[in-house]
Amino acid sequence: MFKKFAVAAVALATTLSLAACGGGGGDAGSGGGGGEQQKTIGLAVANQQADFFNQIRQSVEAAAKEQNVKVVVADAKGDSNTQVSQIQDFITQQVDAIIYIPAGATAATVPVRAAKSANIPIVAVDRNPEGAPGNTFIATDSVAAAKELGEWVGKTVNGQGKLGVIQGQIGTTPEQARDEGFKAGLAQFPGIQEVARQASQQWAQDEGYQIATDMIQANPGINIFFGRADALALGAAQAVRNAGVEGATIVGFDGDKAGLEAVKNGTLAATVTQPTQAMGKLALESAIKLANGEDVPAEQLQDGVLTTKENVDGFIANHP
Repeated sequence: MFKKFAVAAVALATTLSLAACGGGGGDAGSGGGGGEQQKTIGLAVANQQADFFNQIRQSVEAAAKEQNVKVVVADAKGDSNTQVSQIQDFITQQVDAIIYIPAGATAATVPVRAAKSANIPIVAVDRNPEGAPGNTFIATDSVAAAKELGEWVGKTVNGQGKLGVIQGQIGTTPEQARDEGFKAGLAQFPGIQEVARQASQQWAQDEGYQIATDMIQANPGINIFFGRADALALGAAQAVRNAGVEGATIVGFDGDKAGLEAVKNGTLAATVTQPTQAMGKLALESAIKLANGEDVPAEQLQDGVLTTKENVDGFIANHP
């Protein structure tokens, strides 16, 4: 069994090395210098097809170039078991630290425990494995941001309506936090009734479309949708258009490129813009500090910003 895994790890290491040379996460270029050895940071991305995760990756790599740090990227493509193997490969390579964006809740604790056993610090981003947290956790304060979003929705619909919630992956940190915050925001609006909720598996637009379509068929009076991610909300918007539902209020969360454009053109009523660029930079800085034996706060929550037509242009021009 070990021999089989070792062969797979060597093959994956070769693939990652080639990807790094191709520009995804290679040497950070000239700069720095002196006698200090260049740090190598492993970046485990949940799914690079998602704009949110891709923006964090780009920010990490940009910060790494400025600090003469090598970043090796592994994309789990949404599969937690693949990610377990990828992080084990980082451990085999003896990277100095790992930036970890878990690909869901399943098996999310395994990489953290394995890395800590090898004395490699973990910076958890967006999702913090329950029971095995990273050395530091960086994310948007989704409870506070979702609460503000819920209050905004309640006021926008004058406290009346039927709500459908399209959830993210069950058990993940952002799903739990956004649920808690949104419920708190709607608590003062008893005239808004949640009539349906269903979880997605990959936070994907096609899932949002199918889930919202089913909700509309089962609840013809539904007129509010909260997609826990912009992609889910955009899928709901498509379902609403196809079903001929008039006057629906659809909101998302993330502030990714497609979501911001949808707010600008009125497809979505609002979203929450997460500071992906700041989070990526902070993740890289935290990884370096941990690799150097410095102390880093256990939790580093960032502010999410309620985004509507009134302020969306600024985020499209310059994403935080």
